[in-house]
Amino acid sequence: MTSRLVVNSIRHTAASVDGITLDSSGNFSTGGTVTDSKGELRNLPQVTTSSNLVIVTSHAGKHILHSGTGGWTINTSTGFSIGDMVTLINNTGSAQTLFQASGVTIYDTTDGATGDHSVKARGMVTAICTASNVFYVSGNIA
Repeated sequence: MTSRLVVNSIRHTAASVDGITLDSSGNFSTGGTVTDSKGELRNLPQVTTSSNLVIVTSHAGKHILHSGTGGWTINTSTGFSIGDMVTLINNTGSAQTLFQASGVTIYDTTDGATGDHSVKARGMVTAICTASNVFYVSGNIA
């Protein structure tokens, strides 16, 4: 078995701190924060809206807090890759609609229903892209 570790740059500015551990099983650990191009891992950055919002590529890995009317739309321009996810939070006292635009299929994981989906008042739904323009949603769907 060949092992390979490639490191382009390591910067250590604090004294007496264990920085990075990579064990023989491939487990990685650090005493600090792990980030990538979208921000801190284990953190879902927030986007806010108060009118209909068309989900786009930059929303992947984030949560969208909706505090108005009009819901959200997933269309063929959303541009998600397989595995991209977004969480939708309805921050209102009435249901909001997740609209399925033409050319897109959104499946409800509860019953397999397709089409527009109603997110309950104060509800939360996560959508995951499983193929080009195909999404599965799970959560507080009315």
